[in-house]
Amino acid sequence: MKKIFKILCFSVVLLLGYYLYTNYPLDLISGFSAKSVASGHFIDQRPQEMIENGDNDVSVIFLATNKIDEKEKLVTTSVFGLKERKAIYREGLGVTLINDDFDITKPYLVPKRTKLNTNLSFPYGNEQPKDTVFANIDYSKLKTAVTNAFDKKGENDKRTRAVLVIYKDRIISEQYGTGFDKNSKILGWSMTKSITATCFGILQKQGKMNIMKRAPIDEWAKDERSKITINDLLHMNSGLEWVEDYSKLSDATKMLFYDTDMSKTQINKPLVGKPNASWNYSSGTSNLLSGILRKQFKTHQEYLDFWYSDLIDKIGMHSMLVETDMAGNYVGSSYSWATTRDWAKFGLLYLHKGNWNGEQLFDESWAKYVATPTNGSNGKYGAHFWLNAGGYFPDAPRDLYSANGYQGQKVFIIPSQDLVVVRMGLTEDEKFDFNGLLKGIVGSLKK
Repeated sequence: MKKIFKILCFSVVLLLGYYLYTNYPLDLISGFSAKSVASGHFIDQRPQEMIENGDNDVSVIFLATNKIDEKEKLVTTSVFGLKERKAIYREGLGVTLINDDFDITKPYLVPKRTKLNTNLSFPYGNEQPKDTVFANIDYSKLKTAVTNAFDKKGENDKRTRAVLVIYKDRIISEQYGTGFDKNSKILGWSMTKSITATCFGILQKQGKMNIMKRAPIDEWAKDERSKITINDLLHMNSGLEWVEDYSKLSDATKMLFYDTDMSKTQINKPLVGKPNASWNYSSGTSNLLSGILRKQFKTHQEYLDFWYSDLIDKIGMHSMLVETDMAGNYVGSSYSWATTRDWAKFGLLYLHKGNWNGEQLFDESWAKYVATPTNGSNGKYGAHFWLNAGGYFPDAPRDLYSANGYQGQKVFIIPSQDLVVVRMGLTEDEKFDFNGLLKGIVGSLKK
């Protein structure tokens, strides 16, 4: 019996080793874990155990061992004592996963931040939201819909961290999971893509950008890739090769957990389709766009400042932090943190078609542009925003569009209902009933 048990154990170890070797190299595991622990701890002050049991509860990431250095603001991680990786926190830039060549003593630039100081209530100022009761809302039905988005005591299936509902600029429902509140900063993952795209809309409004022009990439100048426009990139419709798969070593995971300069990753990819006719979701494209944004400014300081001065701080998203790669570029695909209320402000900016308390940050036409289906997406994708034009959520309005992120981060914008709905958590569509949540919220508005 003991011999059989030993054979079984040995077989399990071999199978696990083979899986890791072919799908998740040990340094990818330690890289993911180091970055996650460092960001969660130093940006949102979460305890290590909370991060490891929550954010790091992904596939084989639990195999990693993490050590936090509070003085150096550094996390060192390994797997079975092997393949050590490090992630460092730098004020103003967030956490960066670093390699052995990275000089942590080298001086670095940080974005200049300006905090709005007004006596206005949320969302346009720093004061608490006004209590407003709308006669056309069934608050009992609304409460049921929002409460159902959270796990009951003893459950761990929906794993929702926050739900916020805004109607006509007023918070009508707000609920948080255990360990989270209105001050908690939560990673938006790919919702960052929508932030990146918005920077292009703002530059176009300012007359400094024409998205219909060909992408300014020198490496493409003498081949068929020269036909790719910024518009194609915003639509994820460049035709460039890219594999977006987080279950194994892929283009996306290699970029996020190995590359020094993430803005260059997709530049070297060949065409496998035709521009504007080959939709393919790509985080490499978003970081390439971040690199294109860098080219619009004479200095790196101006590039760092612009994201905040002309968008993030402009609308009072003061909790937001966009993290950078080792080369100092914003990771425009994946790494931005903010409170749920600040994520909601971003949704409100689009609900109001670029107008923020009287100031037009981007043209009204830009909101229509990002919410118009791109070729080949079957009505589910626009310009760095996801759409419901094809009825993905059958019980939600078709004009709904959203900023989406890994593990079910969502900022839903529903113009026809004057609604913004934010959900933050750790589960995707397959495990969380987003359609049911939206149906219940929209259904609470009396006709």
